[in-house]
Amino acid sequence: MQKQATRDAYGLALVELGHLHEDIVVLDADLSKSTKTADFAKVFPGRFINAGIAEQNMMGMAAGLAASGKKVFASTFAIFATGRAFEQVRNSLAYAGMNVKVCATHAGITVGEDGGSHQSVEDIALMRSIPGMLVVVPSDGVITRQALISLYEYEGPAYLRLGRPAVPVIYDEGTSFEIGRGIKLRGGQDVAIIACGIMVHKSLEAAAILAGQGIEASVIDMHTIKPLDREMVLAAARETGAILTVEEHSIIGGLGSAVCELVSEFQPVPVKRMGLEDTFGQSGSPDELMNYYGLTVEKIVDNIHMLIHK
Repeated sequence: MQKQATRDAYGLALVELGHLHEDIVVLDADLSKSTKTADFAKVFPGRFINAGIAEQNMMGMAAGLAASGKKVFASTFAIFATGRAFEQVRNSLAYAGMNVKVCATHAGITVGEDGGSHQSVEDIALMRSIPGMLVVVPSDGVITRQALISLYEYEGPAYLRLGRPAVPVIYDEGTSFEIGRGIKLRGGQDVAIIACGIMVHKSLEAAAILAGQGIEASVIDMHTIKPLDREMVLAAARETGAILTVEEHSIIGGLGSAVCELVSEFQPVPVKRMGLEDTFGQSGSPDELMNYYGLTVEKIVDNIHMLIHK
């Protein structure tokens, strides 16, 4: 199976957009080799700024460039973009309505050996709590490229969550992407799995196993966490009567919370949230950590059986 890290796809897509649009400026906080903005810097050195290890200042610079009419993409690790620079993202970007795309890599526990201090498991919660902030979590390289093209056209602040490891490519090249519209990858009437990011391909694998056990699970790639695709979520609740949300993020404030907030008000059904349960990550390989925190195909299958029984 072909694999590609979403951060790699991001770097390539930035260069592609840079050739098409001269108003793009890319900023990085001294991590360009890791975030892959170095790809853009090599081709367009005059439109790339290394802000140094000064994430808060970088967001202020991004706001100023956006105010002058530039389309700005600002990158660093998710823990720094959403944690260290939260005030600047909130006040200088979102509150001011600046057209800046915060594209953060190395999100979640698959950062691996860097440990809990560098594994951002609350970034979706932080960003979706900011008024007017768009939140996108692509599941593979194809959708990352398509999301970036859409984000260039989108006017306003946005957060794009990207990962470190290579992940299976789910989509065909040229797959359509629409902000705020989930993608239904598999139909099923017994239960709905709503996932984002790295957990989408694991959800598809689980659904295939469940089908062999006589359980038909629909699988939805909810790549846009905010605005959430209300129509698709409520339809899934009506059609199946039970939902499992799956994310490489805390169950507090992320995709699971967004789904629960919606269905509890408009279409109450049993919902089980899969993710980190009010805990930090720790040092280990990505596979070890995903197994330790139960973010596995087997655990998805187990949780579906629990939901069906309920």
